Amino acid sequence: MISEIPSFAGLNILVVGDLMLDYYWSGESNRISPEAPVPIVKVVDKEARAGGAGNVALNIASLAANVTLLGIVGADNEAAELQSLLEDKGVQCDFIVSEHSPTTTKLRIVAQHQQLIRLDFEEPLIEFDYAKLLHHYKQALVTADVVIFSDYAKGVLADISSLLILANVLGVRSFVDPKGADFSLYHGASLITPNRSEFQAVVGACANDDELVSKGQALLVEHNIEALLVTLSEHGMALIKQSSAYFLPTHAREVFDVTGAGDTVIASIALGVAAGLDLQHAMHLANIAAGIVVGKFGTSTVNNHELNRALHGDKEHISGVVSETELQQHIEFAQKSGEKVVMTNGCFDILHAGHVAYLEQAKLLGDRLVVAINSDASVQQLKGDSRPINKLADRMTIIAALGCVDWVIPFFEETPERIYSQFLPDVLVKGGDYKPDEVVGGEAVIKAGGKVQILDFVDGKSTTRTIDRIKSI
Repeated sequence: MISEIPSFAGLNILVVGDLMLDYYWSGESNRISPEAPVPIVKVVDKEARAGGAGNVALNIASLAANVTLLGIVGADNEAAELQSLLEDKGVQCDFIVSEHSPTTTKLRIVAQHQQLIRLDFEEPLIEFDYAKLLHHYKQALVTADVVIFSDYAKGVLADISSLLILANVLGVRSFVDPKGADFSLYHGASLITPNRSEFQAVVGACANDDELVSKGQALLVEHNIEALLVTLSEHGMALIKQSSAYFLPTHAREVFDVTGAGDTVIASIALGVAAGLDLQHAMHLANIAAGIVVGKFGTSTVNNHELNRALHGDKEHISGVVSETELQQHIEFAQKSGEKVVMTNGCFDILHAGHVAYLEQAKLLGDRLVVAINSDASVQQLKGDSRPINKLADRMTIIAALGCVDWVIPFFEETPERIYSQFLPDVLVKGGDYKPDEVVGGEAVIKAGGKVQILDFVDGKSTTRTIDRIKSI
């Protein structure tokens, strides 16, 4: 079992395969057509998503890796729409246009979150410039950490054997989501990921797990494939190697829609291996990712934030007053999850509306807000012998109770420079008339890639004014 989600930043993944555009038209259905015994759907929403190999690429991009997508599209508006959808999410599209075949498009009609019908608009990929595809593939393969082949039997991977040979020559590991009953096409692949029905269509029915393993291992030997990952729906996954096998129960809490789950599985296991995990640990990663995506509707992706939440359970709900050791763990976890950590400091002696407005503004700059509070001795140094009015423990308890605050720690030095240099938040917030380069600890934060943000205090609101008003009563 993996204990942490690895970083995928900087990895270069090449995806080659069949491209398609998925349309979802959704609405309400409350009556049957008088023209035929079919439901009438009043369409209120139209959405376009990338399907096929495009969904694999989106899963990779959503996990912050670099991804190049190579495939064939038609000379049509659907191709332009598909490319726009993908590039908006960070996918580098390398599309080769066929003048003879349209972009494969699927239209799903949905009512009350149930798919009523799917309409497919496609024609066989009769002719395209294969030499151009091969040239682009060779160029992209040179910088790829791994290559994924997404085969939907639309014709792009009709000659996948030669593509696998080139990957093996360059030492690039290859991952194949297969289609059809001829797995000899995938000879020499690092891993293939059929579901149970696809697997049994090739090797025959398997009465039990032992037969699944034995037939799988025979298939691997026959086609010189390193490993086989069979997805078993609600029963999880089976990783079969030539000399071993490992079964993993499903990680899904609730299955809503399995559309595109195979795309998530192959994307995440390939990323795991590219990031340095062995196949067994990468399988755990893929299982977690699949468990998330089947809880969503339609072709969907998973991100680092969701993976970390699924792996660590309710750890993210821990908040309030913490030790510095605990805070370090929480910040590291939050940042690995893709969250932006904001940090500020202050005495917060008598809490007033100005404090609350300031902290709420600070929270809007990120996802997590850390407040460091001066010790009693440091408040006395700053404010004089009559301060603080409230002791440190009371001040921390009050600030921790604010909904905008995630974590609170004390600091005992005269300035918070040490804690900012130690925790290196993404955003250091300070109130007043400072310039960013004048803020204590700001230099270290900026050097680490963060920034310093200056916020205005609320006019007429301060602890000193509050104390003066109390004295005047």
